Amino acid sequence: MKPGQDLIDKGLSDLARNRETIESLLVRIGGPRLRRLGFEIPQSLGELPEHRLYRMLAAEDSDSAHSRYNALIRRLVSFERASECGI
Repeated sequence: MKPGQDLIDKGLSDLARNRETIESLLVRIGGPRLRRLGFEIPQSLGELPEHRLYRMLAAEDSDSAHSRYNALIRRLVSFERASECGI
């Protein structure tokens, strides 16, 4: 299993069900790069998914929102890099 694959798999599943979750917003953030890797990600319309994700994290716990956001982005990038390398 690739690093971060659990988040991406859940995000793809949530997107297919039209659910806005932390994972689905993360997949939308990675949409351009993930599309180049062959994933079918719908285009985001309206407010940037980055802003929605941060706001969702802040609503859960405003003190840790910044560090959690950065950790999620690092996991997304790890997944993208592993996918590009064919790991």
